[in-house]
Amino acid sequence: MTVASNAPVTIIKRKKIIAAGHHGGAWKVAYADFVTAMMAFFLLMWLLGSTSESQRKGIADYFSPTIPINAVSGGGSGSFNGDSVFSEETLAQSGSGASENYHSDNDKSRGDTGIATDGESDAESQMAREQLNEIADMLTGKSGESMVSEELARHIVTRVTDEGLIVELFDLPGAQLFQGDSMTATPLLQELVKVVSGVFALTQNKIAIAGHVRSQPVVRVDTEVWDLSSARAHSVRAMMRSPERGDTRLQRVTGFADRKHAVNNPMSVRNNRIEMILLR
Repeated sequence: MTVASNAPVTIIKRKKIIAAGHHGGAWKVAYADFVTAMMAFFLLMWLLGSTSESQRKGIADYFSPTIPINAVSGGGSGSFNGDSVFSEETLAQSGSGASENYHSDNDKSRGDTGIATDGESDAESQMAREQLNEIADMLTGKSGESMVSEELARHIVTRVTDEGLIVELFDLPGAQLFQGDSMTATPLLQELVKVVSGVFALTQNKIAIAGHVRSQPVVRVDTEVWDLSSARAHSVRAMMRSPERGDTRLQRVTGFADRKHAVNNPMSVRNNRIEMILLR
């Protein structure tokens, strides 16, 4: 044995040390994205469950770039939509023009305040409205003296609109204006038409008549509501016709069938009515 073989063996162990870097925080970013997405998801579920259909449509319209957020548009074309002194161009238009294909001139504003009709000033418009209110008070007794008895007044409702004074004559349970579902007027309607015609005779305004009937309980292919409403309106026209003037004051006679209800129940007798309109 040699001396070199008896020497101790030196073993060198090399340990590879890896320094801790920033790669260990990548999961935090992914987790934050996941939490944000879940929060948005639960917020969406809460909105769907706590809002109505119209509210959800409004939220959807808000985020839609093709639909304006503000439905009310100004009339002016300058800065802030208002460089004109005329109400027709400056007053906001928020009517039903967007929902109707054909709308009348009543939707448009006129005059300084937007309520005057063609050819009249605001003062004349206000005077015409006051005159119509006075005529309405004669029928309802608000002025202290009524031209209608209490029994007849139960069948009369008046309202003043931009079109004119609307006097509505309607059925009540057990007290109908026409006999059954016919166009034959009862004595009650004849007395009502006589009283209203006497009040209308105090003016020179044109007159319009509109007939309305209630819906039928059975849906049929050939419905009679159109013919019946028109026939009842023409029956009232014949009762209003005077030997001296004939139909010179009548502007139109219309039948609306059962398309415009006065009450929520479409088959209620309250929907059987005649509208006598004193036009402006």
